[in-house]
Amino acid sequence: MPQLNTSSWFITIMTVLPALYLIMQLKLLNTNYYLSPPQKIPNMQMFNNPWQLKWTKIYLPHLQPQHS
Repeated sequence: MPQLNTSSWFITIMTVLPALYLIMQLKLLNTNYYLSPPQKIPNMQMFNNPWQLKWTKIYLPHLQPQHS
């Protein structure tokens, strides 16, 4: 049975590794990364509405106490 010639394996492996590294770098270079959403500006113009100043409750007419 013939012997397996392994003398060129070292050179083959050492040239394949940088080639794979370069291919992966090129693939990562072409990927599109999504940007984070823009931050909201906290100092936006606020309108002064009366319902923003306090909590309000709406009572139905039949839930109000009887005034006698």
